[in-house]
Amino acid sequence: MQDRLRAHVFVSGRVQGVGYRMSTAEMAAEMGLHGWVRNLPDGRVEAVFEGTRELVEEAIAWCRQGNPPAVVKDVAVEYETPEGLRNFEIRR
Repeated sequence: MQDRLRAHVFVSGRVQGVGYRMSTAEMAAEMGLHGWVRNLPDGRVEAVFEGTRELVEEAIAWCRQGNPPAVVKDVAVEYETPEGLRNFEIRR
C-alpha cells in the first residue's frame, strides 16, 4: 500500500450550485479513485482522494480547473495517511 496516496482537498470559488460535486465524483470514479466530496457551509467544497500518487495528483489538477461553469479561486491540499477507502461518494 506504500504506492497509495491520500489528499484532503479544499476548493474555494464558485464551486457550489454549479455541479462541481457531481463532476468531481464522476471524475474520481472514472479514474478509479476512492474517497468522498461534500459542500461546506462556508461555500467551499471538501474532497478526499485515495489512490496511486499519479491518479491523486491528476485529480488535484482537475480540481484546479473544475467543471464549467465552476470558477475555482484556490485549492488547498493536505496529504494524509491513506485509510483504505473502497469507493467514492458524495456526502451531504
